[in-house]
Amino acid sequence: MGTPAHDDTDLVALLASGGDLNSFLGDLVHLAVGHTPAAQACGLTLARSSGAVTVNATGPLAQEADERQYEVDDGPCLQAMREGVLVRVDDMTEETRWGDFPSLAVRVGVRSSLSLPLEVEGRSRGALNLYSTEPAAFDDDARETAGRWAAQASGALAVALRIADGDDRADRLAGGLDTRTTIGQAIGLVMAQERCSAEQAFALLRVSSQRRNVKLRDVAAALVASFEAELPERPDRW
Repeated sequence: MGTPAHDDTDLVALLASGGDLNSFLGDLVHLAVGHTPAAQACGLTLARSSGAVTVNATGPLAQEADERQYEVDDGPCLQAMREGVLVRVDDMTEETRWGDFPSLAVRVGVRSSLSLPLEVEGRSRGALNLYSTEPAAFDDDARETAGRWAAQASGALAVALRIADGDDRADRLAGGLDTRTTIGQAIGLVMAQERCSAEQAFALLRVSSQRRNVKLRDVAAALVASFEAELPERPDRW
C-alpha cells in the first residue's frame, strides 16, 4: 500500500511527464488501481453541463459499470460526486440502494465497489470509481488508503486541468510551446521545498507569476533552470 510520500511522488511524476490531458487521466486511473490492491478496475467520472461522463477507465468493466449508473441516473459514483462522500458497496447482490443499478452492475460483473469524491477548487467535481468482481473486496484498510490517495489525486487533477487550459492558450499564442513538462517539474520542486501538495505548489507559482507580472510558464522555467544550475556537473568519466 502506498504512503502519502509515495503518492506525492507518483502524482508529480505524472504531472511532469508531458503529453496531453487524456494521457494524464489514463495514467491516473491505472495508478489508482495500483494503489488499491483490491481493485480490479477504475473509472474516472467528471461532472459536465450535460451530466456525468467517464473521461477515462482502465477497461470495459469500469466503463460499463459507470455507464449503467448514468442510464438510471443513480449509483455509488454519482452519490460520491454529488454529495462529496465516500461510498462503499460490499456486495451488489445484496445492495438495496440506487434502484435498478445494483442488478445492472452484477450483470456486467461487478460485486463490490468503492467510489471516492474528487474535489476541484473546493467543490466535488467528480469521482474515482474502483470496482472488483469479488464481494467485500474493499476493507477498512483499502478504504483508508484509497481515501488518502484520492485526496492527493484531487489536487493533481485540479493542477492538470489548469495546465491543460494553459497549454491550449500557449499553443495558440506560441505555436505549440510545451509548457506542461516545465510546469510539472516546477510543481515538484516547490512541493519538495515547501512540503506542500501539488495544488498548493501550483497556487504558489501562480502568486509568484501575478506578483512579478511574469507568465506562469516563464516563472516555472526560471525555477527549473535555477535548480539545474545548482546541480553538480557530472564528470565525463565515472
